[in-house]
This record gives sequence, structure tokens and C-alpha cells, in this order.
Amino acid sequence: MNPIASILDNYSALVIDGALATELERRGYDLKDDLWSAKILLEQPEAIKQLHYDYLKAGADCAITASYQATVEGFMKRGLNENEALALIQKSVKLALAARDEFWADESNRVGRPKPFIAASIGPYGAFLADGSEYRGNYGLTEKELMDFHRPRVKALIEMNPDLLACETIPCLIEAQALAKLLKEFPNIMAWFSFSARDEKHVSEGQVFADCVKGLESHPQIAALGINCTSPKFISSLIHEAKKATNKPILVYPNSGESYDATKHDWDGDPVYESFGEQAKVWYKAGARLIGGCCRTTPEDIRVIASWARSGNVILSGAKNL
Repeated sequence: MNPIASILDNYSALVIDGALATELERRGYDLKDDLWSAKILLEQPEAIKQLHYDYLKAGADCAITASYQATVEGFMKRGLNENEALALIQKSVKLALAARDEFWADESNRVGRPKPFIAASIGPYGAFLADGSEYRGNYGLTEKELMDFHRPRVKALIEMNPDLLACETIPCLIEAQALAKLLKEFPNIMAWFSFSARDEKHVSEGQVFADCVKGLESHPQIAALGINCTSPKFISSLIHEAKKATNKPILVYPNSGESYDATKHDWDGDPVYESFGEQAKVWYKAGARLIGGCCRTTPEDIRVIASWARSGNVILSGAKNL
């Protein structure tokens, strides 16, 4: 089943949720740690469930699990054994499923919207390094080494029956190719692939974004392609580049435009746009059909996106004539 197609067949846009880690920080949780959001998965999992619920309440059509920085290697560095690490990774799906099911059990939440789905996050190898490498790439690893790194987490997440995998913040073509090849080992799951980008035309490591998209276009298990955790100022141009290379739905969930300082585990600068949610209309008009937020975005940003996406003012079935 392809939950993206199911929603876009009936609704004009699919609303992705917003930031997890930085929103937890905004709520007072300490994430200055190599595990980042996975630290909260270990220590205060109910906070993650509540945040999933809040994004769904704000109008998100999917909840992305807190597994972006949750890896076997990362948890074992913290003193867990392999089985404990895998159980925690799987817990990220359980929390999202529990939040979704609790939300959907209230019939008042069902009015005018599709049932939300769960996207299990597969963060890049650079997230495990916890040094900002997801915005640089250049790991020096082979395709096989990257496949071997990702395989245990992918397998563990799929065993918990998420609706989709979210292969996100990919900084380089070789990692995308490794994940695409790995996906074939699990033929019953679909995924979206989203890159991080350095400018209007290039992914973080420097490859041409349109070439990366074109290289993944024919993969039958990839349900959508796009960009995340990238400055909003580049998004419209990147959407146009993606449209040249794919007929798949294009997804965008940028950060607020601030820059990440890995040495401080913190963000510098100011948001690019006063209203992130309103700016999303521009991305929709450019051709994006899955729209949400990444770092430094909030449930309020998602609420604004959902309010216009569900208002009836947007052409149904993906506004194919734009």
C-alpha cells in the first residue's frame, strides 16, 4: 500500500508534520547530546508521543518517528546491548502508532481529513556521527558499508509495521543509492527519499539535485522525492529542479532557515520567513504536494499549512494544472 498515493488521490496536498527534536527543546527538554532526539526516546518517551499527537491535532497527515538519530551503534555507545538498542528503535514506531490511534479514536478528529499514517525515519549516516555531516556528506564510505550500517535499523523499524519509511536529510547520492538498493531487500514497504541541499541546485555534498532525483525516479518502492532540513529560500528553485527529473510527488519540509552548529548542538541565525506556513503556499504553487517542516518549525506552522490545504481553495487531486 502507498499511503501517499491514497491521500493525494483524494486531497490537494499531504501535510507532513514539523520538527521533533527542536520542538522538544522548545518545550524544555535537554537534547545537547550525540543522541539528540533519541535521548528523549531513551529517557522520556511519553514526551515524544505527546508531540506526535500535537502535530496530528494541528493537521499533519503523518507522524515521522523519533528514529532519525536512533541507531544500534549510537545506543551501544551509551551502554545498551544490541537487543536493547533494537527495542528502543522499535519503540519509536510504537509511540507514533499509539499517538495516531489515540487521535483517530476521537471521531471529531476525523472530519474533513484522511487517516494519518506513520513514516519511520531513517536518518543519514551523518546523523549518527553527530558532527553536522548530514549537511556535508563526504563520509568516505562505500555503498556496501552504508547499506550494512542502515540495514539493522531498517529491518527493526519495518518489523513494527509503519506505513512508510522516511529516508531523510540525505546529503549525497551514494547514500541515496545505498538506501534504494537496501529497500529492495524489503519489497513490501514504500519509502520517500529527501535530500539536504546546499543551494538552489545542489545537494549538500555537491551533486546536482536533479541528477540525484533522476537516478531514483525508476525505483518502484520510492513513493515521493524531495528536500528536507534545507533553508526555505532554496525550496522553490529545488522544486522546479525536481520537476524536471521526476513524475513522482515532490515533498518539501524545510527548516526555518537557521544554520546548525554541531559544536554547540544548537542553531544560529534567524528564520528566513515571518510566516513559514504562508510561505508553503508558494511551494505548493511551484509543484510540491507533500509539505511540512523540519528543524525549528512548530505545530503552529503545521496548523497554518493544514488550514489552507484543507480550506477548499486548493484544486483537488494535486492541482495538476499548476
